[in-house]
Amino acid sequence: MTSLENLAGTAQGGTLYGIGVGPGDVRYLTLRAAGLVRAVDVVAFFAKRGLEGNARRIVAPLLAAGRVELRCEYPVTDEVPAEHPDYQEKIARFYRDTAAALAVLLRDGKSVGLLAEGDPFFYGSFMHMWRRLSGEFPIEVVPGVTGMSGCWTRANLPITWGNDTLAVLPGTLGETQLVDRLRGTDAAVIMKVGRHLRKVRRAVEAAGLLQRAVYVERGTMRDERIVPLAQCGEPQGAYFAMVLIPGEGRRL
Repeated sequence: MTSLENLAGTAQGGTLYGIGVGPGDVRYLTLRAAGLVRAVDVVAFFAKRGLEGNARRIVAPLLAAGRVELRCEYPVTDEVPAEHPDYQEKIARFYRDTAAALAVLLRDGKSVGLLAEGDPFFYGSFMHMWRRLSGEFPIEVVPGVTGMSGCWTRANLPITWGNDTLAVLPGTLGETQLVDRLRGTDAAVIMKVGRHLRKVRRAVEAAGLLQRAVYVERGTMRDERIVPLAQCGEPQGAYFAMVLIPGEGRRL
């Protein structure tokens, strides 16, 4: 094997790999992640009904024809509020069933690579599999470039300086909560913007941060969009969108 292949390593049977595939550009995968995508017996991925699945799309250039894949299709994503009982019941059952399907493959001695957008341990569905299966099977988590890191790099925004504090906030928080937390930090990343774009914009403006805020949609992907949040008047953002508010700490 070449030295790069040695660095990437191999996959062990009966092991679940949580593979962080980064924010959208396949070139941001680590050597270990790229090596495992090629090496595992089964490539598993989450996807919204009717769509390819973003993590699957990212690694498509690395997949040879005939690879064994396991598509794990969400019964619901953002059509129903996450706090709604119907959403919670459906998604909990989905995670239980998905964990059971992965367990069958692992007991059969297969190595399974479960793809995760960004980093597996950062707002990722992989964590629900890790929690259910880590007591029974060996699991290796391969970190990935987070979506926020990819976005602030593409937006050319140094996010923190000196002693700046950084808050990572879900846009699903209530408007008052968002305002309070934004007022208490130097820099912020607001995830899960989507249909909450108008609320997020109001909260950022109320916190006095609108002029520093940048909206990034599909960062590092082919159809990325980067604009000042003040220019976003549409009712909702894309599924893969976030708002960045860079810090203004001491600059030497």
